[in-house]
Amino acid sequence: MMIEHKLSATPLPMTSDDFDTLDVILDDLRTRDDETPQWEFCEGFMAALICCRRLIPPSEYLPELLGIEAHEPNVLALFADDAQFERFMALWTQRWNEVAIALQADVESFDDERAYQPEVMDLRAAVAALTPEQRAEMGDAPVPSFGQIWAIGFMCAVESWPDEWAAPRDREAAKVLEEALQCIVTLTEDDTDPITVAGSEEGCERSMSEQRLNAFADAIWAVYDLSDVWRSIGPRVETVYRVASQSTEVKVKYSS
Repeated sequence: MMIEHKLSATPLPMTSDDFDTLDVILDDLRTRDDETPQWEFCEGFMAALICCRRLIPPSEYLPELLGIEAHEPNVLALFADDAQFERFMALWTQRWNEVAIALQADVESFDDERAYQPEVMDLRAAVAALTPEQRAEMGDAPVPSFGQIWAIGFMCAVESWPDEWAAPRDREAAKVLEEALQCIVTLTEDDTDPITVAGSEEGCERSMSEQRLNAFADAIWAVYDLSDVWRSIGPRVETVYRVASQSTEVKVKYSS
């Protein structure tokens, strides 16, 4: 089975039902591997892949994301059947197209309908909406802060391919890269500032700090900066130098 992206210039917008389907599939995968990530992690992981200096194919990144062997014949090891895998990849590619086009758009505000809007959940607001009995069933497990799982997914992809995220030689580009990644790293941390902001849903209780909301916005703009940096620099180019010796010719490769 060939695993590839079928990119489209005019992707269909994802619907809430589409994201629900992804959640159902991931929940099912989790019954066979409890390390299967939730969609918010996948969303961040995907954003980093789209920003990455090199276009990494699904056969390479699926094992990192889902912990499976993504080459034949083990590509379906975690999925219930071919149909489930194909549905997952169809929705994954649909969302990939949507995010890729959003990151190429010239936007100045998140009010622009073309802007990238990560699919994240305000888990603390969701927990606050539960009954005391439901919250008691959850125990003392920590509840992630807004955008935290998305940022952790993003940085997981960065750390999985460190060579593709190494600072470029251009000092200005390297500075942009460092500052942008730091914005996302900041979002991987807990929101410990005073809770003053309510969730986006009507009637939500306060669930995050104003600093957190600003950090989330900074992280999204950072994704745009990263996309711009790597798109302007392009993938690494290997240069082959031929070093002649008395008995043989040695090829030495350097990447820039």
